[in-house]
Amino acid sequence: MESEASRQEVLKRYSLVAEDFAHRLANVTPAQLHLPTPCHEWDVSRLITHVIETNFRVGAQVDSSNQHRSADDFVSQWETAKSLITDLLANEATANQMTSGMFGEQSFASLVGRLLCADTLFHTWDLAKATSQDTNLNQDAVEKAFAFLEPLDEAIRRPGGFAPKITSAPDADLQTRFLNFGGRQVQLID
Repeated sequence: MESEASRQEVLKRYSLVAEDFAHRLANVTPAQLHLPTPCHEWDVSRLITHVIETNFRVGAQVDSSNQHRSADDFVSQWETAKSLITDLLANEATANQMTSGMFGEQSFASLVGRLLCADTLFHTWDLAKATSQDTNLNQDAVEKAFAFLEPLDEAIRRPGGFAPKITSAPDADLQTRFLNFGGRQVQLID
């Protein structure tokens, strides 16, 4: 069971991460939907679809009745998915409901705070990079995601999972180390 402070921290952090993705998404033009992304097998459209579907799948862990996926544009679909997760986190009963999966049994709030926030952070950067937008991520969210993922190193590098990590420069900042850990090649600017 998550403490109230922990649940509120996850709700706040998820909201920040989700808003950062929403901001990048709102600036994607129709002409950019088929651009390549740092996730080599996905173009911008497929990457956006993945993020939206992942949020719906995570929400379905505790609310299988809410499978609605809007046929509207990506921005509307994202708003629906984001609202689903924030509503479930705001409800103490669903936030504390246990889920099971690749990382074992954990509360819904823990699943969101660990896996969903990390996934959305990586893909916010991917979307920003592919569409020439601001690639800066929320540093607190990056720190928490990295702290969760780093001990899992080899466990997350399975087919369909993370790409091989890239060794960061000794003086690389936290965001660069996080992205390199997730297999993203980040150019350092001197």
